[in-house]
Amino acid sequence: MAGARAAIRYAKAVLSLATDQKSAEAVNDDMKLIAETVANNQELTSMLHSPVVPSYEKKAVLLEVFKSAHKTTLSLIDILDTNNRVNILDQVAVKYQELFDEAKGVQLATVTTAVALTAALKKEVLAKAKELTGKNVELENTIDESILGGFILRVGDVQYNASVANQLNKLKREFTLN
Repeated sequence: MAGARAAIRYAKAVLSLATDQKSAEAVNDDMKLIAETVANNQELTSMLHSPVVPSYEKKAVLLEVFKSAHKTTLSLIDILDTNNRVNILDQVAVKYQELFDEAKGVQLATVTTAVALTAALKKEVLAKAKELTGKNVELENTIDESILGGFILRVGDVQYNASVANQLNKLKREFTLN
């Protein structure tokens, strides 16, 4: 991904500045909004990544779309424009959120289930995630009916597969080996 290293650097700098200004939470809210908006709006994404659209026009559009953002966020847009890096704003927003969560001791976990999480299953998954990481965990639920039941928990590089499909595959391998 082009600009990933630069995105991390900008995200670290903005987090440091926002922390010093005691506005890290507000800037994190802005970054969530920016990441979601860019991800869900194909026209905005195309405009940001277009080499044909001048940087000043990109900046003007971003300042109009995110006019209610915190001054630190608006300063980030200005700096990215000055350095001809407006096209990595969405990457900076994602990296900022990751760094912010890491600083707060919160880990993001992805849970894949066959159906939407019930309260009981969510509690079980949160307990398993906390056991694996030793940190507080925020869950992101994705639904994949092919796992049949149970769940697949992914926290960082660790995956815990408690799906029915996985258990059936294990049984199938055992029977074919004997």
